[in-house]
Amino acid sequence: MLNVILLQAASGAESPAGGGMMSLLMIVMLIAIFYFFMIMPQQKKQKKINAFRDSLKKGDKVMTAGGIYGRIREINDTYALLEIDNNVTIKIDKNSIYQSMQDVAESGADVKK
Repeated sequence: MLNVILLQAASGAESPAGGGMMSLLMIVMLIAIFYFFMIMPQQKKQKKINAFRDSLKKGDKVMTAGGIYGRIREINDTYALLEIDNNVTIKIDKNSIYQSMQDVAESGADVKK
């Protein structure tokens, strides 16, 4: 199979005149499709998550990546103190907060308030 491809490339007689340009155009189109369907939506999602984390304030009810529900007691640039029960607080990384309780309720998840 490889021999056939190498022989066709060497002879050049069987390939169309603009064959190299078409291959380059197909690669560029493939990269563009990959960008618009994979990279751009992920960037939009990440911007939305970052905006949510920046808008967090004391007293917000949130859920962490590990599934812990609680209320923010204190918020800092890198961490948050999350009250999960009366007089029980945990210190978590701010990046592990994913949803507010309002978002969970809107999505229809079964949550005890």
